Amino acid sequence: MGSATTQALEASAQALATATVDLDTARELFAAARAVAGSSALSGALADQSVDPAVRGGLVGAVFAQLSPAAQGLLTTIAVQRWSSATDLTDGIEQLAIRATAKADTADLEGELFQVTRLVAQNPELELALGARFGEAQAKGDLVEKIIGSQASAGTTLVVSSLVQQPGERRVRAALQRAISIVAAERGRTVATVTTASPLTAAQRDRLAASLSRTYGVEITINEVVDRDVLGGIRVQIADDVIDGSISSRLADLRSRLAG
Repeated sequence: MGSATTQALEASAQALATATVDLDTARELFAAARAVAGSSALSGALADQSVDPAVRGGLVGAVFAQLSPAAQGLLTTIAVQRWSSATDLTDGIEQLAIRATAKADTADLEGELFQVTRLVAQNPELELALGARFGEAQAKGDLVEKIIGSQASAGTTLVVSSLVQQPGERRVRAALQRAISIVAAERGRTVATVTTASPLTAAQRDRLAASLSRTYGVEITINEVVDRDVLGGIRVQIADDVIDGSISSRLADLRSRLAG
């Protein structure tokens, strides 16, 4: 990610912070992301740094005149920024749509998206159907709503159905994991994936979250994975950091030392 894109993402996040949005706004932003991704001419024009920012902003008004003032305003903010590439701009619209969903829906989006990720991981046929590049986008979105619509919040359903309609080169699980991180960032949190041999109690989750929050200096939300293979102990992953205190890890380390 280039420095121009980093600054553009920060500007779009700041614009969202002062905007009044709802799930309809987020839905419009997802639709705009699909429209821009589907037109190299449009994405190229919006990301063309040789064109005056005001002109790029005016293009948003012309192309997306049917959208709400809130969605148009946020898209205009994106259009007047400097982006390292047209792909980054398209990605920036999608990120903004996910952030808008997190702002509009107070449900536990991180936890629900994590459960959807687990569901996809455990069902290869579902992952294949949702990740197929040549499948009809709307059909994949309808499949998501059929499977999780009654079990998840409207925000979670919107994010998942939107992501599978525009997979790009990403695997479905990777797109969902990224969405979890974006939602957490919008809410000022960081996600920790905790793997244990048996479920944590509520008190254990609270103590672990508090300890990790003190260590990392940011609020930590926990996504829990129960895996009998770890035998005991706990494994924590936060971004690229891994804290592995599981018994299975210790045994593997011991076997390695004995073999060496």
